[in-house]
Amino acid sequence: MATEPIPAAVIGAGSYGTCLAFLLASAGHDVVLWARGEAFAAELEATRENKLYLPGFQLPPAVHVTSDLERAVSGKPIVMGVTPSHAIRDVFGRAAGWLDPDAVMVNASKGLEDGTLLTIDEVYRQILPARIAARATFLSGPTFAAEIAAGMPSAIVLAGRDPETTQLVQRAISTDRFRTYSSDDVTGVLVGGAIKNVVAIAAGVSDGLGFGSNARAALITRGLAEITRIGVTMGARAETFAGLSGMGDLVLTCSSDTSRNRKVGLALGQGKTMAEILGDMRMVAEGVKTTKVAHELALKLGVPAPITDVMHAIVHEGAPARETMQRLMQRALRSERG
Repeated sequence: MATEPIPAAVIGAGSYGTCLAFLLASAGHDVVLWARGEAFAAELEATRENKLYLPGFQLPPAVHVTSDLERAVSGKPIVMGVTPSHAIRDVFGRAAGWLDPDAVMVNASKGLEDGTLLTIDEVYRQILPARIAARATFLSGPTFAAEIAAGMPSAIVLAGRDPETTQLVQRAISTDRFRTYSSDDVTGVLVGGAIKNVVAIAAGVSDGLGFGSNARAALITRGLAEITRIGVTMGARAETFAGLSGMGDLVLTCSSDTSRNRKVGLALGQGKTMAEILGDMRMVAEGVKTTKVAHELALKLGVPAPITDVMHAIVHEGAPARETMQRLMQRALRSERG
C-alpha cells in the first residue's frame, strides 16, 4: 500500500512513538527516532529495544535513534510528532527552524494545551512556518502501541486540511496490517482524541468503585454525547465523533486494562490519591492534564459537560470518588437528545 520509500522522523520515543517508528519501517521507510536525552537515545540505538516504554520488541534495521533534534528533522519529508501534548510547543518550537519548507507534519499526540485551551492544530499555527502548519496532518484512533508493534490489524484516521498532503501521508503509513482512513475534520479528530481520555478516567473510576458494566456503558455513551457537544461548538462535524477518532477510540480506552487513563481511574476508584497514582506511573496519562483543560474549555464555551466536571472535581480537587460520581445520577432528568 505504501508509496516509494520516504525518509521520516519520529519525534518522541515513548511507547507510541516507538511503535510508529516500527510502522514506518514496516511500510518501507528509513526512520530517525528522536529520544529526549543522550543516554536514553544511546541505549536504544545500542540495544535496539525500548525496555522502558515498549519492551519485548526489537527495533527494525531501518530505524536509527538520536537525541539531536536538528539531525532528526533536517531534510525529512515526513516528521511525525509523538511527544506528550504539553511538550509540543517547546520541542517543535525549537525544531521549526530546521524543518524542510516542504516537510509534512504528522501529529500523533492527543491533548489540549493547558493555559491557552488550544488544540494541537492551533498550537502548530503559532509555532510552525505557515505553509507547514497549513499542510499538517493529525493521526488519531483506537490503537495501542504494543499491538501496532506486533503487527496486529489496526485502523486509524488521518485528518488534514490539504487533500493532496493528507492522501500522501495516508499512502505512506498504510500497510496490510494498518489501515488509514482520511478526514478533513481536523478539529473533530483532535477534540475526540483528547477528551476521550477524560471519559476513560471516569470509566476507570466507575469500575474501581464496582459500579458494573451498565454504568460503564452509560459513561461511554453519555461521554460521547459530551465530547460531541464540545466539538460541534468548536466547529467540528457531529458525524466525526461516530468514527474511529470518536466512538472507536473512546470504546477502546474506556474498556481495556491496557489504557493508562483507565488505570488512573481504577486506582482512584480503589481509594488511591492522585499523588500516589502519578508517583507510580512511568508513562504520561494525558487525561489527567486534559481533564483540567477540558473543564475550563467547556466553561468558556458554555457547553454542559457533567462527566468532565465530575472528573475535574475528583482528579484536581480531591473530591471523594463515590459521592462525586453519584452526582451524575442525581442530575435533573432530560431528553437523551438534549
